[in-house]
Amino acid sequence: MTIYLIDVEHVTHTCPAQPDPHPYDTRRTVLDVIPGGPCRAPVTIRCGTTVTEIPCHRHEPAKRQCGACRVIVRENTITTRPHTNPGVAA
Repeated sequence: MTIYLIDVEHVTHTCPAQPDPHPYDTRRTVLDVIPGGPCRAPVTIRCGTTVTEIPCHRHEPAKRQCGACRVIVRENTITTRPHTNPGVAA
């Protein structure tokens, strides 16, 4: 299982069309990656006389992938901050 640890930052603003603060910019920063290792259940693909094995994550849906090919994204921190315009008097 490959695990990605990320930080998420939402920048919010208000506008005439939607007066409540809402995010308009979302940024994700990858902090750490823990690799899951090689595929434990490769899929055999046959095309004519050619036989190839590919990792299961390239062929199978997520719920049928082996443990090494599955991906988990963990959010470390989620930050929301308002948009500020430098040089504009409040």
